[in-house]
Amino acid sequence: MRVLPTPTRLAAALLAAAALHGAPAAAADEPGWTAGPAAGRAATPRPYFYLAGAAGSVLEDRLTLANSGDRERTLTLRGADAYNTPDGALAVRPAGDGAAAAGAGAGAGAWISFGAATTVKVPPHTRAVVPFTVTVPPAAAPGDHPAAVVATEAGHEAAVRVHLRVGGPTLAALTVEDVAVHGSGGSAVIRYALVNRGNVALAPELAVRAEGRFGEVPGRAAHAVPVELLPGRRVELSEPWPGAPALDRVALTLTATAPGAAPATARASAWLLPGGTAARLGAGLLALGTLATAALLLVRTRRTRRERPPEPPATAAAPAPEPELTGASR
Repeated sequence: MRVLPTPTRLAAALLAAAALHGAPAAAADEPGWTAGPAAGRAATPRPYFYLAGAAGSVLEDRLTLANSGDRERTLTLRGADAYNTPDGALAVRPAGDGAAAAGAGAGAGAWISFGAATTVKVPPHTRAVVPFTVTVPPAAAPGDHPAAVVATEAGHEAAVRVHLRVGGPTLAALTVEDVAVHGSGGSAVIRYALVNRGNVALAPELAVRAEGRFGEVPGRAAHAVPVELLPGRRVELSEPWPGAPALDRVALTLTATAPGAAPATARASAWLLPGGTAARLGAGLLALGTLATAALLLVRTRRTRRERPPEPPATAAAPAPEPELTGASR
């Protein structure tokens, strides 16, 4: 797994196309060579590949490999799926991963082909431009399909993002879940999960509102979450809450938003107690509850014994009446 740099926010010029800022031209793990998108007609270098087309189409682009060292480099090229790790980082599938090698059922990484140029020799102080194609399957679902092109030499890799969008209806949908607070005061941390339930990548923002026992307490204004949330992915995040009270019971409301998506909210309540107080208070309350329960049972037992009425004395059974004969003898 190779982790990719995380973008910070959407580019205004690409909002209409829902393309997110990606990583710049990727450098290898050691100096000497780099990989990045080949220069286009515009003078501004491209930080990533952006391709869009209908299902069944074949898209083309070019990768630049720059060798600034004094020896020849032999680089192996491949496509790979991109995904979110559980903590929100962007990563690509390693070579030979089952998901990447599953053929038609794989992600967009399997759609990328360098043809016969999967191995490229780059002489010293030379820049090589390598074309590649993206063959979108006819049954590909609409929306974003995150991928990357990866160059490898002797275990060292450089990955360049490919933002691929398949034409058709798009849906931006976001939920926030599993809200919890740990610590209190200046050391408080809010933990939560974000889930992308749509088919386009999202750049979420989060706002925090809190109510204490005596009114509203400082939360956090809407701010960008440093995550590019890919379609169908769930990430578990945490962030500091500098305005948290040191001692209070709070009701917390988290509101997550993203361009094109309806706001999503989640709520939680928690006791905020000074360090160590929570454990001591919990143990004290448990002990107090146990003692109170035992005392209540004892009082009820004694009261039941005092109030129970005495049993009546046993009486002899009354003899059964003899049958009465009627009629006269003749």
